[in-house]
Amino acid sequence: MPATRLPLATQFIKLAGVNPQKRRQIYERLRAANPNPTTELAYVTPFELLVSVVLSAQATDKSVNLATAKLFPVASTPQAILALGQEGLESHIRTIGLYRTKAKNLLETCRILLERHGGEVPRQREALQMLPGVGRKTANVVLNTAFGEATIAVDTHIFRVANRTGLAPGDNVQEVERRLEKFTADEFKRNAHHWLILHGRYVCIARRPKCPECIIRDLCEYRAKTPAQPAIRAALHPAPR
Repeated sequence: MPATRLPLATQFIKLAGVNPQKRRQIYERLRAANPNPTTELAYVTPFELLVSVVLSAQATDKSVNLATAKLFPVASTPQAILALGQEGLESHIRTIGLYRTKAKNLLETCRILLERHGGEVPRQREALQMLPGVGRKTANVVLNTAFGEATIAVDTHIFRVANRTGLAPGDNVQEVERRLEKFTADEFKRNAHHWLILHGRYVCIARRPKCPECIIRDLCEYRAKTPAQPAIRAALHPAPR
């Protein structure tokens, strides 16, 4: 399968990448700030996580959590979701984009889980990616978050952070994932996905990244850093008396 390229607007100037010392410092600082990161999706079981991640495609975690807060008390197992049927499931998730397609995929996924996996979420990437609506990124999220495997799912946030910082520059998500897996030390791999996605979601945002408050700004290779506002600059660098 050819590598999927992201839209031109998300492309970045290709960087050589940070050196191993800087890479380690980046992860050490992210770890110090958030020692036990996790997903912002609300779930209890691996199946609930799988449902939430499928629903989160082109949707915010907040919107998914609002929908599953109503869905999971009613149906939180493959059997229960199948019993809802297409219309019943749609009624619970219609606030999420592409809800009709997602409902169809989830119903088929539930059927496959019951027929082939005893109603359990498989722990093998190949089996996960055979489920409708589950690609490599979703499989990586489930393997990492539900089962503790050291996988690194790359979404638009992580793609942006990896390229801007020089942590693992690449032209497409597959290349970035390969580089992250190759160059991230084992001690950081388990949490790397969460650190990077949260950093991209709240600090290294797409428009006007919050460079002045970034804890890795001095390690970052991004050339067009957002300058500090005068008041912030003065607070960070007070004039000598």
